[in-house]
This record gives sequence, structure tokens and C-alpha cells, in this order.
Amino acid sequence: MTYFIDRRANAKNKSAVNRQRFLDRYRTHIKRSVEEAVNRRSITDMERGEKVSIPTRDISEPVFQHGPGGKRTIVSPGNKEFVEGDKLRRPGGGGGGGGAGEGNASNQGEGMDEFAFSLTREEFLDFVFDGLELPHLERKALKDLDEVKPVRAGVTRDGVPARINIVRSMREAYARRIAMRAPIRRALREAQEALEEEEGKDPVLRNPSRIAELKAEIERLEKRLEAVPYIDTYDLRYNNLINQPQPSSKAVMFCVMDVSGSMTQAHKDIAKRFFLLLYLFLERNYEKVELVFVRHHTAAKEVDEEEFFYSRETGGTIVSSALSLVDEIITRRYSPAQWNLYVAQASDGDNWDDDSVNCRELLMKKLMPRLQYYTYVEITPHAHQALWEEYETVATEHPDRFAMRQIVEAGDIYPVFRELFKRRAAH
Repeated sequence: MTYFIDRRANAKNKSAVNRQRFLDRYRTHIKRSVEEAVNRRSITDMERGEKVSIPTRDISEPVFQHGPGGKRTIVSPGNKEFVEGDKLRRPGGGGGGGGAGEGNASNQGEGMDEFAFSLTREEFLDFVFDGLELPHLERKALKDLDEVKPVRAGVTRDGVPARINIVRSMREAYARRIAMRAPIRRALREAQEALEEEEGKDPVLRNPSRIAELKAEIERLEKRLEAVPYIDTYDLRYNNLINQPQPSSKAVMFCVMDVSGSMTQAHKDIAKRFFLLLYLFLERNYEKVELVFVRHHTAAKEVDEEEFFYSRETGGTIVSSALSLVDEIITRRYSPAQWNLYVAQASDGDNWDDDSVNCRELLMKKLMPRLQYYTYVEITPHAHQALWEEYETVATEHPDRFAMRQIVEAGDIYPVFRELFKRRAAH
């Protein structure tokens, strides 16, 4: 039987185990509250914790008790004042429910508040990104092989105490004791047989000096047996670990956002919220994912995180400039043989005439053969334009690796995000 001991430090007056059981039990209520919180929050407080309330009726537990049992005869008394169908007059003032409070009063004379508790930042993000993953993430063989993994490579005579191999050490000690004590035991056995033979002779024929010599030899051999150490430094064996190069699952995510004049401030805020969710998801779940931020109007530019989320640059719209820049960056810095490539694009669908065709050609001929997954979200309440129609052609050709969704208002961001990056069933 194996016992697992949880030695994680608990917060003051809290139990990590009991809290985890509680979160698992009321996962449905918590996920609903988390989804509502993500939809109503601003960009700046997207990743803080959350206060969750659970109705009292949902935390009540069934109670089992012994019934009276047996056969009983009950006489219920009647009354002389009321019969079925009579109406009762409402009692007068003085505590009969005529107060001016703001809460919801109970019609049973007493009530209970909803059970409320707070989620930490880590717990909140766990629920936000539960069941999400990067689609089609593959392990790539890197030329530099900078990712290594320590693997067992037999045993060695030198090492640190933390890596001692007890079984092999005891086996070596046992073999050494057998090898060292075997000749001593054989000599001891021969001396004991000679002593018995000498003592078994007739007293007249015994040789006292020979008997004394054999006893001294037996005593010396027994001391030599006891002197053989149970375990020696020569016996110690240590697990040998070597760093074996490993294929890497490194990935890069290109975040492409339209900042043209047709994108109103409300549209830009929605796009920023979408990319912030994506940023938090990647930073939290993937250590080997790099982020490349690309903003575009008539010209595309690679920017840092600060400028991507907070710059107020604006202009016309040429979407193909951003796709061309992504293609150049991939060619220059991220070989598809070594990297998993992802692109997430947000736009209002507005584009210059004839440029949407260029976007489709760039995707079909250059980008999609090298990408793992491409997501496009169009932020508009209106009818789709030429860019959406051209992208539909790409989605038809690559149904598993190209996804496109429409976002009308801020409340659509989280459901669309979960739909785009939901965990796929393994094939």
C-alpha cells in the first residue's frame, strides 16, 4: 500500500485539501460566476481574484435520521374557529414585516444569506482557462537542442548521497562479503575438523601443542570473519544521470490587431480584451511560447507588449501588410521545422478594395502550409465584408487549422475564446 502525504503549506485557518474538495464540488456554480466576471471586467483587472456566491439551497446536504417505525395510531385535534377556505386577516404593525429594508425578506419568518467566498488569483485563472489548449501542438527537433532531460544511465561508483542506489549498493556489499569470507570460512572449517580429529584421539596419542595451535588458529579466523565490514565505501553505487537532448515543443504566437480608423475605440477595447485573455492563457500554461505583437493600419509594424495594448495609433486599412510581415518574421526567425506557429488576428473586417484577395493568396500559398493554427475574430455587429468572404474560402480548405468567429459585444469574447481554443479529442 502506498501513502501520499500532502505537505503543502496551508494558509492561516484554511485547509488546502478541504478547499480543493469544495471547489470540485461546486465547479458548475464557480465556472458560471467566473464567466460572468470575465465578461464584465475591464482590461486592467482581468486577472485578479473573484468573490463567488452560492445559493443556500445548493449547499444544503441531505440528512438521514431514524424514523419512528412500527404501527402508530394518531388522533389529530380539530378546531372550532376556522374551516377549509377561510381567509386570515393580515396581522397589524409592530414587527409584522412592514419594514423598509432593501433585502429580500423570507415568507417563512426567517432566512439565510447566500454562501460567499473568494477565489484567489491562481484559482480564478484555473477556472478561466480550464479545458483549453493550443491545437495541434507538436514536438519539433531543434538544431541547437537546448532542451535536455536528465535520464538514467546505469550506475557509477562516484556520486552524491542523494543519488545513492541502495539496492545495488547492498548487492555489491553482499557479494564482497561472500568473496572475502569464503576462504576464511573454508580455513576455519578445516581447522575445526582438524581439532575434532585431534581431540577424538586416544588421550595417550593426543598432541597438546597441536590442539593449542588449532584453537589459536580458530580464534584468529573467527576474528577475521568478524572484521569483514558489513558495507564499505567500495560497495557504494550511485544512479548515473546524463542530460539527453529532447525534442522541443516550442511555439510562437503572432497577435495581429487592426488599429485602423474604421476600428472604433469600443472595437479596439474588445480586441485588446481578447488578446489579453490569450496572453494570460499562454503565459500561464506554456513556458516555451514566445509572443510576437503586430499592429497594422496601412502599414504593419512589430511592437512590444506595452505599445500593442496601449498605443493609440490609427490610419487606413491594408490587412495584407500584417500578413506579409508575419511571413517575413517566420522566414527570418522561426523555422517551421523547429517551431509550432500560431496566428491570432482581430479586425472589424474593413479592408481596402482588392486587398482581401491578396490576404487569401498569402494565407493559402505561404502561411497556412507552415502554421499549426490560425484564428480570426471579426468585431462588428454589421454584415460581413469581403475579407470574411475570402477567409471563408481558406476555412473551407483548412477546416481543422483555420477558425473564424464573429464578436458583437464584450460578452461574446470569453465564449468565443473558449470555442477557439477548446481541448480537442486526441486522434
